[in-house]
Amino acid sequence: MKALIASTTITLLTAGRAIAGPYAVVENNGGYVGSKFQGSVTDFHIGWEGSGYYAEFGPSLFAPDGGESEILLTAKAGGSVPITDKLSGYGELGVTLDDTNSYSTKLGVKYSF
Repeated sequence: MKALIASTTITLLTAGRAIAGPYAVVENNGGYVGSKFQGSVTDFHIGWEGSGYYAEFGPSLFAPDGGESEILLTAKAGGSVPITDKLSGYGELGVTLDDTNSYSTKLGVKYSF
């Protein structure tokens, strides 16, 4: 798995214009119940995007409040489609690879004024 990540990273960094829209992103998401902090997940992803879609993957640091942190491989893919001039729909599918994989989805509509 590490070899796959390393070779893909090298390919993305050296491909230049051969791959449209390569990028790197660091994103932190924290969770709360009421005012009690539960923990956070920080993604360190590389990815690529095109017209209306994106895909990214990399390690994520899972840090529960008061618990032991761990690093797991995660990935996300998503996109958006125009419905009208002012309305679009979007979605995302995420996966965390572990002994038992976990999945997430996001679906929505966006209205622009």
